[in-house]
Amino acid sequence: MRVLSVVTLFTPDGAYGGPTRVALNQAAALRAAGHDVRLAGGASGYDPLPDRVDDVAVDLFGVRRLLPGTGFAGLTSPGLRRWARRLLPGVDVVHVHLARDLVTLPVALDARRAGVPYVLQTHGMIDPSDHPLARPLDALATRRVLRDAAAVTHLTTDEAERLTAVAGPGLRLVELVNGVPVQPPRPTPGTREVLYLARLAPRKRPALFVSAAQRLAATHPDVRFTLVGPDEGEGDAVRALLARDDADGRITWEGPLPLDRTAARVARAAVSVLPSVDEPFPMSVIEAMSAGVPVVVTDTCGLAGRIRRAGAGEVAGPDEQSLVDAVDRLLGDADAARAAGEAGRRLTREELSIDAVRDRLESVYADAAARGAARART
Repeated sequence: MRVLSVVTLFTPDGAYGGPTRVALNQAAALRAAGHDVRLAGGASGYDPLPDRVDDVAVDLFGVRRLLPGTGFAGLTSPGLRRWARRLLPGVDVVHVHLARDLVTLPVALDARRAGVPYVLQTHGMIDPSDHPLARPLDALATRRVLRDAAAVTHLTTDEAERLTAVAGPGLRLVELVNGVPVQPPRPTPGTREVLYLARLAPRKRPALFVSAAQRLAATHPDVRFTLVGPDEGEGDAVRALLARDDADGRITWEGPLPLDRTAARVARAAVSVLPSVDEPFPMSVIEAMSAGVPVVVTDTCGLAGRIRRAGAGEVAGPDEQSLVDAVDRLLGDADAARAAGEAGRRLTREELSIDAVRDRLESVYADAAARGAARART
């Protein structure tokens, strides 16, 4: 099958996070199964633009900021749009990792106009919003591309409900989880480390991780606490907390890390912690479980139910004390931590492997192509 897959942004430091990682994993798995997948996206920070990311062939195009002060939503890539338009007549299905932005929305609109079946994957990024850009974008583009998509994937029932709240009933909703390659068993880490691997963004709550680490450092003097990720608005708060107390250098922020190094980095940790609230389906947590690292998430994480059921780590409440207690339990009981890591590997192998995602996508694409062919005959 000939597939065009489009994601908003590639950067050397992985600033766009999970959607880019997901698109890379999917493209690699589908190509390995014999499909012709062109993975494309906007790009920033490279010189020159690469033709491979994480050993996956990509077609990248520069972005520019059309609307200042709007984050990723204000980015546009005219070159990507022109290139994608030329490809549309020759593909069977378009897979758009959709956000309310001026990179992916135009590609989805062009596929809709061209009558090419398209699949939308929103990664929890489209929900009812009071952002000033949301209303005009929804009126002009978001609702119509959602309503006319061959399939709109969702990670959780909550995400499905939010998509319906934006675009109304009648969406062709399909559940699709995020998946990762199952990693080989990791060696026992030489240094005990609690790791935060995510963007330093408000919803991810990196400052809460630092505050919890400051408390835990006193009772776990052999443990290091590390943040790894690019600054997305919380860098100053983290620096201020570390300036007051970094546990004699045992609490650090290493900065961003390229996407192709995240899996190896998380495998070195003793515990992986993501204190986000309303996090749909975090890739860094799945990568940690795949490597056999016990995880800590909050009870509003889309993976919380699976983690609790499998015993793959701890599910904390939203408050700092609950987070401290959860991490403390794993640090204080090596046998329990080891069992949680093994449970996480089983969970990813049985439910969250990239092979299972590939099989699901093949079915979704086949249905989308059939729908497009039937429409063309009428």
